[in-house]
Amino acid sequence: MEDGIFIGGGGEGYGTAQHLLLKYANRHGLIAGATGTGKTVTLQILAESFSARGVPVFLSDVKGDLAGLAQAGSAAGKLHEAFTSRAQTIGFTDFAYAACPVTFWDLYGQKGHPVRTTVTEMGPLLLSRLLELTEAQEGVLNIAFRVADEEGMALLDLKDLQALLTFVGAARADLGLRYGNIAPASIGAIQRRLLVLEGQGGDRLFGEPALDLADLFLTDETGAGRINILAADKLMASPRLYATFLLWLLSELFEELPEVGDPDKPKLVFFFDEAHLLFDDAPKALVDKVEQVARLIRSKGVGVYFVTQNPADVPEDILGQLGNRVQHALRAYTAKDRQELKQAAQNYRDNPRFDIEDAIREVGTGEAVTSMLERKGVPGVAERTLIRPPSSHLGPIADATRAALIGMSPVAGKYDTLVDRESAFEILQARAAKAAEEAARTEAAERQPDRPVDPDEPREFNTARRYSGSRVGTSTASKTTSRSRSSSSRSDSVGEAFAKSFARQLGTQSGRAIVRGVLGGLFRSR
Repeated sequence: MEDGIFIGGGGEGYGTAQHLLLKYANRHGLIAGATGTGKTVTLQILAESFSARGVPVFLSDVKGDLAGLAQAGSAAGKLHEAFTSRAQTIGFTDFAYAACPVTFWDLYGQKGHPVRTTVTEMGPLLLSRLLELTEAQEGVLNIAFRVADEEGMALLDLKDLQALLTFVGAARADLGLRYGNIAPASIGAIQRRLLVLEGQGGDRLFGEPALDLADLFLTDETGAGRINILAADKLMASPRLYATFLLWLLSELFEELPEVGDPDKPKLVFFFDEAHLLFDDAPKALVDKVEQVARLIRSKGVGVYFVTQNPADVPEDILGQLGNRVQHALRAYTAKDRQELKQAAQNYRDNPRFDIEDAIREVGTGEAVTSMLERKGVPGVAERTLIRPPSSHLGPIADATRAALIGMSPVAGKYDTLVDRESAFEILQARAAKAAEEAARTEAAERQPDRPVDPDEPREFNTARRYSGSRVGTSTASKTTSRSRSSSSRSDSVGEAFAKSFARQLGTQSGRAIVRGVLGGLFRSR
């Protein structure tokens, strides 16, 4: 079928051939089923098919075996015999082994090109989710972002955010009058969370050069869409980081892409594997954002396919928007399992030939209950389907092969070198240094006598003169300072107030010790 991709078919006791119409591929989809029932193969054959039709794909390789998309399958062995037998059974006459154009990405920069964003692009909502902040702590983080915007300070990496939080803490009295109370305990809690994130390797997510979304939409010289594979086997050790990164990427696509209406085929297909991690303990505000993105991003030409073990992992409002569905087997050993199985069956259009609930429980590995959108976007009748075999290699690839593919990638070298331009960290460091210099000069001036002591004059006269001169000078200076402060306090920026606050703190030994412990230690650690 020219305007669709072949999902699978049936032999005896199975339904008709199933095709996913490209025109409705951006209406999103669901791939669900228990572990070991064939979800990964279904994801692989969909990625192959979209790529062959010129549609770029983004997916995460959780187990390390989707890298096989970059290598053609082998026409030998028992697996080949099983594949050819399945192809004959379902009438897949075009079956042939072939590799797909692949771009490897890796947040840690080990198994693919480094993929980064900036703290500013991540934003306070997703960052709060990533750090598991309370409502009060999220409020402080929002204030910090607001201050960075007003002061023109770019937040590129974690050291920028850490320095900004120290800045907010030092100026919390002035900022609190404008934005509300800023509790030192909240700032300390956020800083501790940032240290945990840094220990998990999350600091590698933030920095420049940031990911250029255009690099996800590339095709090869034949017009086939490139499959972007994110190495997630190591990333899954930090599930909150994994889910937040994918959600950020999805929201960036939503924000940046123009409206295209109803295209003949998607501009990009995005597979969200282990989708339950996105919704586990997620606040309502975040779930509402995901629902909004899922509802509206299809008009940008992006299809989103959630991959999870159970449809119940996806909230109902989002589940209702997933028009193309491949349901592998679900196990029902407990009352809760049976209830979830029943709910899963209710999401399909009835087929009078079989009971959908029984079919979901009984289908074997590589089989599924499917329903694809038909003409005019109407959900198709549920069918028992034998999923077609993959054309690419099933399983991981050798490290040498991966390295060679990374070296030949169209984005090779673009993201390899980390760039650290002037941002909040450097700006605040310069301000602190300037405040320290001013405080040191002030302290030196205070210790300096008003005029040299004449050794020829009597000691009593010198003492009286120093005493009276000091009193007069101090009184005059205090009046002048008072007038200047009253005239300038209204025009001082938050940054100037911060510098003056630091200068006052630096006037004492205890103040200097605090600055060295907070700012000095932070700066020296880099």
